[in-house]
Amino acid sequence: MSARLPASAAWHAPDADQIAAMGSHILAGLPVELRNLVGMIPIRVQDWADEATLAEMGIEDALELSGLYRGIPLAERIHAGLPPAEPEMIFLYRMPILFEWCERGCALEDVVFDVLTHEIGHHFGMNEEEVLRMEDRGGEE
Repeated sequence: MSARLPASAAWHAPDADQIAAMGSHILAGLPVELRNLVGMIPIRVQDWADEATLAEMGIEDALELSGLYRGIPLAERIHAGLPPAEPEMIFLYRMPILFEWCERGCALEDVVFDVLTHEIGHHFGMNEEEVLRMEDRGGEE
């Protein structure tokens, strides 16, 4: 399932269904302990985040948001003993993912994996700095 940049000009970018299938494949491949903690969070693929989401996140350039976890983080729910107040969902934003894929020149599945695991970190209650530190991409020590 590793999609690499095509050599020919007769190429079509992967569609939302293909990216969703990659996300599902990645989730299915996680260790069982992690899969059990993640649960059945649906993955929704959209071309871009909507304007309201970008405004809520304080993001001006839609290319800067490749994924988003929506819901109450697991640790908060467990601590409060509450069920989810709204349906949980992980959004993958297709165009920013494809842009990153072209920039990195790696397998598309690698980009989807990175975005998806980043959002799973938020599901577990990690803030942005903690997720970046987990990914070894920054954050303060």
